[in-house]
This record gives sequence, C-alpha cells and structure tokens, in this order.
Amino acid sequence: MIIEVVQRVLNSDELKNSFRFKESDFTRERKQPFNELIVFMMNFVRKSLQIEIINFLEVMKKIGLCSSDKTITKSAFVQNRKKVKPEIFKFLLSLINKEFYTDNDENVRLWNGFRLLSVDGSRITLPITKELKKIYGIFKNQNAAELIIGRVSVLYDVLNSIIIDGILVPSHIGEPQLALSHLEHCTKNDLIIYDRGYPSFDLIYEHIRREINYIIRCKIDFNWQVKEFVLSKEETRIIDLKYGGHKSLKSKSYNKNTSVKVRLIKVKLSTGEIEILMTSLIDIEKYKTNIFKEVYFKRWGVETYYDIFKNKLQVENFSGYSDLAIQQDFNCALFVSNLQAIIIKEMNEEAQEKHKECKYQYKINNNISFGLLKDRIVELFLNESPEVVLDKMKRLLIQNVIPIRPNRQFKRQMDKYRTRKKPIITKNFKRSL
Repeated sequence: MIIEVVQRVLNSDELKNSFRFKESDFTRERKQPFNELIVFMMNFVRKSLQIEIINFLEVMKKIGLCSSDKTITKSAFVQNRKKVKPEIFKFLLSLINKEFYTDNDENVRLWNGFRLLSVDGSRITLPITKELKKIYGIFKNQNAAELIIGRVSVLYDVLNSIIIDGILVPSHIGEPQLALSHLEHCTKNDLIIYDRGYPSFDLIYEHIRREINYIIRCKIDFNWQVKEFVLSKEETRIIDLKYGGHKSLKSKSYNKNTSVKVRLIKVKLSTGEIEILMTSLIDIEKYKTNIFKEVYFKRWGVETYYDIFKNKLQVENFSGYSDLAIQQDFNCALFVSNLQAIIIKEMNEEAQEKHKECKYQYKINNNISFGLLKDRIVELFLNESPEVVLDKMKRLLIQNVIPIRPNRQFKRQMDKYRTRKKPIITKNFKRSL
C-alpha cells in the first residue's frame, strides 16, 4: 500500500540524513521532529502560518499524537524548514510513482502498450522579494507592472493523471530546453506528446537517440518539406529531416548532414483547419493515420492538470518568500497532486460502477477531494491505521460525484494573465479563513 510505504520512509533516518543540509540538523529532540515537519508542509499550508500551526496541533491532539499543552512557534517552523532540501518531495513523488507503476498492471492505463505522456509549460507568479528578483528576474506586462514570473514545466501521464516530473525555473529558460531535461525520466515504453511550441531537430534527435517515441504538432511552415506536404493530397508521408538552423553544433552529437526519419500526418479539425503532426511511429500498417487525431488531443489532460495545480492546489499561494520555501512548496504540491490522483483512482472506478446505468459516467469531484485531504494527510502519514481514514474519505467522496459530459468545449482565454498588475497573493497578507 502506497500510504504505508511513505509512512515507513518518513520515519526512517535514511530519509532525514539524505535531505537535511547539515549532519547536525535534526539530531536533537525537538517539538517538531523531522517527520512531523514534512507532513505539516504536505498539509496544504495556504493560510496564515500561525493558524496552520494551531490547526495542525489540534489534529495531532485529536488523534493522540501529542500532548494537550504542546506548542510550536511560527519562528521554529521557519528555522526548521531551512534545514530541509526541497528535493525531498521529488524523492517522495518518485517513490509513490514507482509503487503505482510496479505490480499494478491491471490499474495502469496504456495506449498501444505505451505510457502516454505529455510535456507542457506554464508560468506562475512569485512573491516580490529582492532574493527572487535576483534569481528569477523581473517581468513587465503590457501595463508596465513589475512581476516576478517563474516558468513551470511538467511531464504528465495523461491517461493515469500522474506527474512524472516537474520543474520551476526562471522564465528566460525556454520550454524546449526543459523538455530535454524531462527525458531523463522516460523509457522506450513511453510515447510523449508535444504542442507546437516544441518541434526542433535537437528535440527530435534526442528522442531517436534515447529510443523514446513522440508526437509533436508543428507549424504548417515549419520547413520546406512540411510546406510541400501541406499542399499535397497525401494524408501521411515519411521524410528525412535534417538540421536547418545556423547555430554552432560543436556541443552536439550530430552535424549538419545528420538526418532522422520522421512521419508527417495531416489532422483535419472540425473548423476545417489542417494541423500537422510529426511522429517517430513510422510503421504505417501498425499505426494507422486515422488514430493520431484522437491520441494527440489526449494531451489536453496536461492542460487540465494546470487548472488543478494553480486553482485547486493554489500553488501560487506560497507559505514563504525565500527561494527555498518556493521550491519546497512547488515540489510538495507535485507530490500531493499525485497522492490525490492515486487515492481517487480506485474510487473513480467504484463511482463509475455504481452509476453504470445512468446517462453519464461519473467521477469524484477533484475540488472536494483536495478539501477532504486537508488534515487527513496528517492522519494518513502519522497515524498507525491509515486504512480507517481512507475508508471514511471513500464514503464521503463517493457521495460527491459529478457527471463526465463528453465533447464539452470552452473558449480559451489567451490574455487571461497578461493584464495582471500584481501577484495573486500579496507578500504581506495570508488568508485567515
């Protein structure tokens, strides 16, 4: 069971020793030991820190894990978090992912034998501090308002709603560069889908070199070969793609004469527009042309993940203003989002079975599931009987399902964030409710 695995690791000295900054950290008995500190940070710390600490202690007292007179100051928490590397949450993320994908074949959804992944980027607004200005730089929108913006990139399993990897960096680092870093977490059993901001010879070559398959949407004027294909009557064509840039290739493992085989595919939208996909799946008999439209649009799952990440998890509502706190909160949000996805996966299957005679399929309400996970995370990881907590959550969530309405479309608001004049959460204010 995934919860029990995390519980066991949280209580181990190995985890503490691996992710503390100094050997002297967490060596003395303190009011907030290492495992309680990590669980507190997992517990959606979105309100005023002191209110969150009071609430945490009340939960701990309720389940008999601390005395009624125990107190923790805001200062103590701030000092303790400085001793923890933010990579701890990436390690815990990889731990639950390994448990999910190992010996769980009947629950892992695949497409033609591939784990179907998608890479996408976004931007998040950070608090305005001198430290963050120096690290992330200053961004000015069209109203000349100064913002600090971080670039986020995630590698997402669109069929299983699982984050494989995520990164937060300064916004001047491009999405294609971040996509290359995600490949470290992929295997030849993965198929990665990219939108049209990603196609480049470098990215395609790296996929071929690592034997990782891909589908990339490209612009209709990407190069002369694509332009020629667009004007043809063919639905698919295999081409030899060469590097067409002008930058020095001294640091690359290919030269200007290197070529890779790429399959081009036309996809016709309901509006009549033509989109062009590039893919490494060049076996035309095995991968028929008509399957690519549907599989490409499955990448929409990563778009909806950002809605969960920003609006339901409120990732921009940070619990601190240092880069360390920002990275801790960001990595923690990735871990918690996967924990929630894994917990409700089985519940979704039960909800669909329960409503199989209804007009629509049903699923667990994501927003409510995050709300119910608040505080119960404390019980899940610090209580000896997490099964009881999960059973209670299951009963509540099954009662709060929503219908899945197919073919719903919403107009995308491209300028939604461009006129923002200040961060969503100001530096000197935290919600008390």
